[in-house]
Amino acid sequence: MWIILIGFLAGVLLGMLSPFTVPVVYARYLSIALLAALDTVFGGLRASLEGTYDNGVFITGFFTNGLLAAGLVYLGDRIGVDDLYLAGVAAMGIRMFNNLGFIRRALFTKWRLIQAKGPGAGGAAPAGRSQR
Repeated sequence: MWIILIGFLAGVLLGMLSPFTVPVVYARYLSIALLAALDTVFGGLRASLEGTYDNGVFITGFFTNGLLAAGLVYLGDRIGVDDLYLAGVAAMGIRMFNNLGFIRRALFTKWRLIQAKGPGAGGAAPAGRSQR
């Protein structure tokens, strides 16, 4: 788990310090692809917490979501409907927040169970009292 967090933070740091900029023409493609990637990552985290994670499903979902999202932007550009990509933004945004809500609830439930098993079933002992 720690290696994932360290890799994520290193990637963010390298991205922020990099002089690379994305041309305006490709900004919508990159933004929707990034949203698709985040949607897939949150879906993978949810599946991991549910105990149903499958690496093959994660990898294929990552690339499929990214290609579909970029395809929506391209199709919108080709047929003159510049806002067609918003359909992907809405769908992936809703899924992403649903997954994030599930992850939050699952982690909070696990945290409560850990706290309940702790000393005194409620955490730390009141001030001035020792625990046995």
